[in-house]
Amino acid sequence: MSGSDLTEVVGALGLFVLVTVVLAVVVWQFGATYRAKAALAREGEYRRLAETAVGVQQETERQLAEVRQRLASMERILKEVE
Repeated sequence: MSGSDLTEVVGALGLFVLVTVVLAVVVWQFGATYRAKAALAREGEYRRLAETAVGVQQETERQLAEVRQRLASMERILKEVE
């Protein structure tokens, strides 16, 4: 094997390693981007779910206040009837 053959083999091997490293970094970055987008989507869903829960809770409190008011009215009517 001559010196130029060895240089070509080392150059080809170096190029192969460089391409492999670059591809690995690109795949890693795409994965990180995908995970970040998925996390944002989950956070958005959790936020929407929390807003819905707060709305339902407020509606339930309103209905409970209405029931309490009706119950107090019925108690007053029953006391008047006695």
